[in-house]
Amino acid sequence: MSVSFPIAASVQTVCAPLPVLGRDVTVPLVTGGEVAYAALDYAASAPALQRVWDDVAAYAPYYGSVHRGAGYLSQLSTDLFENARRTVTEFLDCRPDDQLIFTRSTTDSLNLLAAALPADCQVFVFETEHHASLLPWKDARVTYLDAPRTPRQAVETLERALADRDLYGPALVCVTGASNVTGELWPVRELAAAAHAHGARIVLDAAQLAPHHPVSVRDLDVDWVAFSGHKLYAPFGSGVLAGRADWLVAADPYLAGGGASRKVTRREDGGVDVEWHESAARHEAGSPNVIGAYSIAAACKALTEAGFESLVAREQCLIERVRAGLAEVPQVRVLSLFGDDAPRVGVISFVVEGWNSSHFAAALSAEYGIGVRDGLFCAHPLVRTLLGGDPQSQGECGAPEAAPGEKSLNAIRVSFGAGTPDEHVERFVTAVRELVTDGARWQYRTEDGRCVPAV
Repeated sequence: MSVSFPIAASVQTVCAPLPVLGRDVTVPLVTGGEVAYAALDYAASAPALQRVWDDVAAYAPYYGSVHRGAGYLSQLSTDLFENARRTVTEFLDCRPDDQLIFTRSTTDSLNLLAAALPADCQVFVFETEHHASLLPWKDARVTYLDAPRTPRQAVETLERALADRDLYGPALVCVTGASNVTGELWPVRELAAAAHAHGARIVLDAAQLAPHHPVSVRDLDVDWVAFSGHKLYAPFGSGVLAGRADWLVAADPYLAGGGASRKVTRREDGGVDVEWHESAARHEAGSPNVIGAYSIAAACKALTEAGFESLVAREQCLIERVRAGLAEVPQVRVLSLFGDDAPRVGVISFVVEGWNSSHFAAALSAEYGIGVRDGLFCAHPLVRTLLGGDPQSQGECGAPEAAPGEKSLNAIRVSFGAGTPDEHVERFVTAVRELVTDGARWQYRTEDGRCVPAV
């Protein structure tokens, strides 16, 4: 079974990296001197596109309240906010009657949807999900599905679970588009078809997919999609939930307050009656984050204009270079669910024989100026399964559990995207080889649960 997002083949001539903030920042090395910082932790937060920053800076003097004021700046900001909604709706290729709600993040979006579930809704979610997708469904009947080892097995596992569910009543499937641990693409279109065939709906966690591939709600036939601005090269704390309106309109507002209410009146008994909006405003109480929404729209425009075909082709070249470089080091084991041939985005996790992952990540930073992430990546069951540990055992998100040289169930993650220069990838590959071959050039110690250079 092929997944839903074929990656373009490598090409000889691809686009240059998109300009991002921080590309000229230098950081000190413990061994002396400074080096340009290699930001290779895009899966956590991608650097802001220069285009996004410039667009926000141009708007900033005109900042005003949204949906609140009669003044010129308030009217301009309101238009900007609603135009941003239309831009992101087009970016996601939503259906005409879909709603798009601006939230704080993917986590916030999925918690909003969880709060809007109909009574007695069943939720189906794979154990491989990020915690943002795994945990919000605490008030629903949840079925956690075991980690599949092929895309086909993912579909078959879901089909069996849905076939065994209650024949009547609402159901929701939650699935990622691209794993935040392995980068592997999931068969979203096939999973959506399976969900709909059994009377269920599906929400796509596109946090790791949207920055790397075009996402079409209509083509994938998902009911909702959620993603975060800070992973889409757009800072300022905003996210998106887009999709079918009926469950959202039927639910109580996610937050009660101004903006969500259309009319509030006092009753004779001293209480209040509230008439809530039925538009996206129903779940956007409070003063909207117009700068966050505008930054997402600016990022959507920038990625669309750059052309996903060329962006994907260039990223595929970087993926191949990283994977080839890691394959040259026998002590490195790359983590994967679906195997070496599975298409993926620029997210790769691995462990190094003989190294605590926190120690290795600390050495990459302190001795080479390379920023990666180590830990369980807020996907504890998945990482523990991939590492052969107990998926039920607890662990603090991102914090190493062992001192340098001790065994640990943590991994190292390198991630990159449209703003990554070739040099950063080459430096990373060289650094991995040198650290494994020659060892660290500095002493490290554990401080507050993290491995840091010893002073």
